[in-house]
Amino acid sequence: MKILMNMPDIEVCPVRTKREKRIFLTFPWKVYKNDPLWVPPLLLERAKVIDPEHSAFLKRGEAEFFIAWRKGEPVGTICAAEDPPTNRSRGQKECVFGFFEYVEDFDVFRALVESASDWGRARGLTALYGPWNLDYEDSYGVLVEGRDRPPALMCGHTPEYYFDFMKSFGFDEARAQNVALGADLADTPQIRRMARAVDRIRKKGGITIRQADFNRWDDEIDNLHRLLTRALAHLGDHIGWQRESVAAMVEPFKQIADPELILFADVRGETVGFLSGGAGFE
Repeated sequence: MKILMNMPDIEVCPVRTKREKRIFLTFPWKVYKNDPLWVPPLLLERAKVIDPEHSAFLKRGEAEFFIAWRKGEPVGTICAAEDPPTNRSRGQKECVFGFFEYVEDFDVFRALVESASDWGRARGLTALYGPWNLDYEDSYGVLVEGRDRPPALMCGHTPEYYFDFMKSFGFDEARAQNVALGADLADTPQIRRMARAVDRIRKKGGITIRQADFNRWDDEIDNLHRLLTRALAHLGDHIGWQRESVAAMVEPFKQIADPELILFADVRGETVGFLSGGAGFE
């Protein structure tokens, strides 16, 4: 199937062949090849996300993957998806979109968005919600500020024109409270005050800081799922986590993560917080 948009030489086509799947997965290299701060995804793990046999999302929903072509060359990608359980729980009819990458051309952007919109409307969906890559915490959003810093884990890292195009098209902000913050760990008055507070807490006892136990992987997934659910529940537009989605999200890190850098806080035997890669919840 081809979707020929009313734009010069632009065709948006669903992914059907192995070659097209490879082009879809590797297209970001075309966009970010000159970005020294970009961190390429792990292709094998990225492929699992769109594979029905491995994808946590596709076990409960459906998705279509599209490539935009101009004169035989790929110029953009997008995924349109439906998450029925989440839509039911939130009382919404949203078409999730992600894997949204494109060259700096508004016609390409519009062709991709309209293809995702058509896919959603054909299923009775009434809104586009994203971008994120079939997981509500995977590369979500577009970068608004901070292009002089390395990407934050799991957050969107995008060229400046991505945000400009989305605003021009009429997208509204969602999950605007989601920000990634940085702190200078040099010897400053603020750091010294924090260190004194930590010493006082340690002297009181009752709190144990431990590293992740990979030998109890399923238990640690349970802890992580519970902490994420409780810590983010106050956000008005927070989407509740599925345990299988949490497991799928952290599985790629199991082989490369240093457990000494993944810390949990326990109080009287209950895990109440964690810190990893600069992100902490409690």
